Amino acid sequence: MVVKSLVHSSADAEGGADAADPHSKNDIPSPPGRRTSSRLRVKEKPQKEVLVRKRVALLDEHRDGDREQDGGGDGGSLSKRANIDGGKSSHAKNEAGDAGSNGCLEGGASKPTNSSAEKSDHAKVKETLRLFNKHYLYFVQEEEMRCRKVEADKKASKSAKKGSKSSKKSKKEASPPEAKASKRHDLKAISKMMERKEILNATKRIGSIPGIDVGHQFYSRAEMVAVGFHSHWLNGIDFMGQNYGKVKGEYSNYTFPLAVAIVISGMYEDDLDNAEDVVYTGQGGHNLSGDKRQIRDQVLERGNLALKNCVEQCVPVRVVRGHECKSSYVGKLYTYDGLYKVVQYWAEKGISGFTVFKYRLRRMEGQPVLTTNQVQFITRRVPQSVAEIRGLVCEDISGGQEDVPIPATNLVDDPPVSPTGFTYCKSIQVAQNVKLPSDVTGCNCKVSCTDPKTCACTMLNGDDFPYVQRDGGRLIEAKDVVFECGPKCGCGLSCLNRTSQRGLKYRFEVFRTPMRGWAVRSWDFIPSGAPVCEYIGVIRRTEDVDSALENYYIFDMDCLQTMKGLEGRERRSQAVSIPAANSLERPDDQSSDSGPEFCIDAGSTGNIARFINHSCEPNLFVQSVLSSHHDLKLARVMLFAADNIPPLQELTYDYGYALDSVLGPDGKVKKMFCHCGATGCRKRLF
Repeated sequence: MVVKSLVHSSADAEGGADAADPHSKNDIPSPPGRRTSSRLRVKEKPQKEVLVRKRVALLDEHRDGDREQDGGGDGGSLSKRANIDGGKSSHAKNEAGDAGSNGCLEGGASKPTNSSAEKSDHAKVKETLRLFNKHYLYFVQEEEMRCRKVEADKKASKSAKKGSKSSKKSKKEASPPEAKASKRHDLKAISKMMERKEILNATKRIGSIPGIDVGHQFYSRAEMVAVGFHSHWLNGIDFMGQNYGKVKGEYSNYTFPLAVAIVISGMYEDDLDNAEDVVYTGQGGHNLSGDKRQIRDQVLERGNLALKNCVEQCVPVRVVRGHECKSSYVGKLYTYDGLYKVVQYWAEKGISGFTVFKYRLRRMEGQPVLTTNQVQFITRRVPQSVAEIRGLVCEDISGGQEDVPIPATNLVDDPPVSPTGFTYCKSIQVAQNVKLPSDVTGCNCKVSCTDPKTCACTMLNGDDFPYVQRDGGRLIEAKDVVFECGPKCGCGLSCLNRTSQRGLKYRFEVFRTPMRGWAVRSWDFIPSGAPVCEYIGVIRRTEDVDSALENYYIFDMDCLQTMKGLEGRERRSQAVSIPAANSLERPDDQSSDSGPEFCIDAGSTGNIARFINHSCEPNLFVQSVLSSHHDLKLARVMLFAADNIPPLQELTYDYGYALDSVLGPDGKVKKMFCHCGATGCRKRLF
């Protein structure tokens, strides 16, 4: 949504203050010269004028509302969109040094500078899972709308009965159905992806899957199906059938069926899991009621025969372990533990007296250390109290302003230092020469907005709610802009269409990194599409901060430029109705082509967002939001989760720099290397 226009030093720790920190071990390059937005150079490229006008003309068509769409102009494929992925982001933190340093939901919305290069396998996996999550949330929304309608019909029916003169007749009338929600939206999402041929690695393969490393976590078996890791959402053994042996080539010398992956989830009473050495019970004869008991003999066919053939042909299988997890919408989390060799098989009478097939699997050497043990997932432990926090240098950087304290830790510097040089603030501030538009007239809904066809605010979002109720509110996909209810609306803060206005709801930690200054992580699981935080600071005119050479926390408010698709930026879902009285220029008005008029300055005043670092493969995306007013130039800047983010994973978003877009005081192009560590890192921040 926004493109970072300023840069930080490579280890900028506390809001720019770290550049001069005598305690820092890092060699910190001098700050770049005059701040130059990647879009400020458009005027130097007259050859793009025609292209810009064409894009603006497309926007004009969009405003007329006469356009079909499928999830946002790209056939619904998130792999082509500027992420719910990572928004088009931007502010000026320090890549290599924190200050902060493209759904179904994705991460990073700016067009990569090396867009011609092939995407990494990890990026493909991420995009596919984001697409899966997008489909999933659409089905969740569909079900929520159905339930609301059932409840509304039920209330209407009760009212009609009360007003009926014939009570006997009323009793005979059938009651409306109960609003029982469906629980398997993940299976619906997989069916949709299969229908659209959106499954990654649709052809089964032996061995590891590119882009999925040991330790990768899946939040349902459906996710494994989406990326081609395990082709069935229910069966514990995934295998290649006889048809694979009929094709000449790579597998022509094998005897099929052959197992390629198994899931160990404690569902069989005869399983024995010793981490590196496993005795796995074959499939079949199992009581599906949940008591784990065998009720009939197993047969040496299908998956059981496939595992036997693996023993005889020395074919490794992928092993996934499942365990109980409240964060997962299916109640389990599945962790990939690497390749195992099936070394032995035999048949025996099981605990329940029926014949079962047993397979001994041994983990192959040379792989990363296991992260699971006895089907119990182990990760870095989240502290349960202040006393358990290692390297604590500040108990709460918000000084009590946030409902939940935000501790800061430092295990890098000696002696350890804490974030300094800024004043924490949880609400946006406005410079004296900036005037925010007056509050717009809102919707007439009461308590909560429930009908998208009658809510004036929701109509601006394409006659549908941009959020679902699931998990406290999640954005289905990234949009050009999201219109929320505001101060003059009749609904309350609990309204679904106020999801981004509820402040921080996760437990965060600011921590010191060796190469990128301060960073942020959450102690809680964050589901894709969930609001993480707003970028808080002082709203200033861009021209007033151009000479602020040591301020590395400038975030351009470029919702308008994003909607016009300037600088080759990928376009998002545009299912919105721009209010007629908006500040959006006429198609022939090019006044905004030189860059955003306003920015958010978090140099001396800001919130936790100022510490979030850049990544070329981020897990957050930027979303512009309008609530109290409808001026696109002054839209709120929100960060949303692009992926399902496990606890203690660093939070990042794409700063969105274009290469060679930053100039020094001598007019020469400045360069900064990227240290994000992503598999598909572009190597340079700008």
